[in-house]
Amino acid sequence: MSPESPAHQTKIVPVVSRPLLAATMLCWREIIRFFRQRNRVIGAVGTPLIFWLLFGTGLDRSFQLGDQGFREYFFPGTVVMILLFTSIFASISIIEDRREGFLQSVLVSPISRWSMVLGKVLGGTLIALVQGIVFSLLALFLPGVKTELANWFSIFSLMFVISVALTAMGYVLAWRMDSSQGFHAIMNLVLMPMWLLSGAFFPIPALGENGILHWVMRVNPLTYGVTGIRYLMFGDVNMKTPGVFWVPELATCWIVTALFAAVAIFFAWKVSGSRTTGDLL
Repeated sequence: MSPESPAHQTKIVPVVSRPLLAATMLCWREIIRFFRQRNRVIGAVGTPLIFWLLFGTGLDRSFQLGDQGFREYFFPGTVVMILLFTSIFASISIIEDRREGFLQSVLVSPISRWSMVLGKVLGGTLIALVQGIVFSLLALFLPGVKTELANWFSIFSLMFVISVALTAMGYVLAWRMDSSQGFHAIMNLVLMPMWLLSGAFFPIPALGENGILHWVMRVNPLTYGVTGIRYLMFGDVNMKTPGVFWVPELATCWIVTALFAAVAIFFAWKVSGSRTTGDLL
């Protein structure tokens, strides 16, 4: 029988017809790569944990919002900080993949760009979500926390959407970089102020004398993620103080966070089709 006969031919399924498989493999690669680098795990969780312990202990007695001390108020912001750090650290792999030549191999392969974006974003999202869930369980030892199972399912779901948004945002920034030093500079310049002005560290002032600060925090999409987690963990008790603080509704938090994730994913897909010539700045 000839080697060219159908009996000796192997059926090959084109990669392009299996985009979800390609995305899954890229996602799994990100997860394995992250947990093999233990310093990234320690850095992503250790820094927010130290922040929460130090600031929570030091400012707990000097900060009082209704029945809530600073440790309780700052906890949702610390959860989002873990999601932020982990998502951004995961995005650095794009720069490393470009240096190692792996990214070029993916780009010339027959898989679609959205498969690559989905795999990268989903990998970073799951890494951030797992660490955020582990840390958020410490809230069960805080006073005033809701313990209903449905409530915690909503918390984890919102954390997933926040992680998608932050990972996709990190993807957009990292795609335009060719050095990890430049990426860290942008992170410190943009993302840390974005977190600080999200209501994670101090409440959002009502519109009045602090009008500029009010609107900066109000247009910050991360504000709604932090507030949503705080709502779901502690309820709306002692959060709304008319004329003093401004707090969005829970439904608004979900809508804005979902739009934030959708827009970030769109730009991640859009930017993946562009060439890079160097650092963003």
